[in-house]
Amino acid sequence: MWIQKRQVGEAEVVSLTDGQFRLDGGAMFGTVPRVLWEKVAPPDELNRITLRINPLLIRLAGKNILVETGFWDRGGEKFEAMFGVDRDETVFRGLSDAGLAPADIDLVINTHLHFDHAGRNVTALGEPTFPNARYVVQAQELHDALHPHERSRASYIRDYIEPLHDAGLFEVVDGEHELLPGLSVLPLPGHNLGQQGVVLRSGGQTLVYTADLLPTTMHSPTAWVIGYDLYPVTNLENRRRYFAEWHEQNALICTPHDPQVPFARFEPNAKGGFRVVADTQA
Repeated sequence: MWIQKRQVGEAEVVSLTDGQFRLDGGAMFGTVPRVLWEKVAPPDELNRITLRINPLLIRLAGKNILVETGFWDRGGEKFEAMFGVDRDETVFRGLSDAGLAPADIDLVINTHLHFDHAGRNVTALGEPTFPNARYVVQAQELHDALHPHERSRASYIRDYIEPLHDAGLFEVVDGEHELLPGLSVLPLPGHNLGQQGVVLRSGGQTLVYTADLLPTTMHSPTAWVIGYDLYPVTNLENRRRYFAEWHEQNALICTPHDPQVPFARFEPNAKGGFRVVADTQA
């Protein structure tokens, strides 16, 4: 089982999963030569690497908060074959194992609205999957998702975005915003303009959900930005800034797509940058 728990001050944090998928390794490592990235992410015969969908459950101050909802599940056979989807686990089973049903979620945080992050926002009937939750998204991201351009269009599927927008269920924030005492969203532009991470501070401890600023622990070298990033230099600048800050804070790190590591921390490397290593202390 993927599911692991951590205590962060007064908050309980549970790493969930919504299964595995595959993306082209060259796209996932951008300008990094294959001879380097294949050492940490061996590709399959189609040059795809295995990734995981990693939502996060935070239980804080009597509230149940879900970061990310999961992978779009109505793409059809061609879509699922192209992305090598393997639903070995689901976010719903993880919630059930934690004693929760979708109706028990009070707050959903969409780091951004791509189909591998927000695809389970609604049910097959177009109704909110988490009916009692507010869905938090950055204003920039909602605008861009509703008005995609040629480069971004394939990442957004209107079927899980428009129903929530039309029903007024998105809680739109603009910039850094505290949702609950100790729980904030932090703009992390670069992958796209409206991406946000999640920062939890409680009892002198810090946890960060990195969104696609750091998609996996394998992407810890600062220059290893992914080919899907719309603003790679902006992403590079934010990686340089926040990796140092999160190391200084000894923050517990959660990435959205690491296939093996649910919790990690930054450590200095020999080149003056950082590497990300698994945190195994429960």
